[in-house]
Amino acid sequence: MFKKVLLASLLALPLITTAEDIPITGTVTSKCVIYTETPGVYGNPTPGVLSTAVVDGGVQPIIRYDVVQSGFYKAVITVPNSFTSSPVLSDVVRWTGSVDVSRVTDAAMSAYSTSKRTYNETTEVNLTVAGSVWFKADSKAEYGYNKAFPAGTYRSIVTATCLAV
Repeated sequence: MFKKVLLASLLALPLITTAEDIPITGTVTSKCVIYTETPGVYGNPTPGVLSTAVVDGGVQPIIRYDVVQSGFYKAVITVPNSFTSSPVLSDVVRWTGSVDVSRVTDAAMSAYSTSKRTYNETTEVNLTVAGSVWFKADSKAEYGYNKAFPAGTYRSIVTATCLAV
């Protein structure tokens, strides 16, 4: 009988338990790195045009992607559609631009020129080959109809990202 009472009393006592949350931390470093090889410069071939084209006196920005592991990333490059800073403009600026492969470390990367997807001002390229690829961006801004850009400094940005796919 005593054993039954002892067993019943043990079952009636609340069990004392402890719990501990143990953190797990991990750091992921991208196997795709972006470098600015050449900053862009606008040339001013006519009063109403700013252009990065060499024939217009400009310098095309060059962006280098170094890819350690192929097939896991895509390059996303967006050319400007506005100035980040400029003198006050009283008319519309019409923007055009493009992105293309400039140089590669592996001949298979040349296919990036034909396999790219372009929409709005953005170009996407699946980085299917390990190595380095250089992209050149072209940007052109035309001011109003037969108007001259006001004197001053004009700045815009090409945005380059490397997204995991």
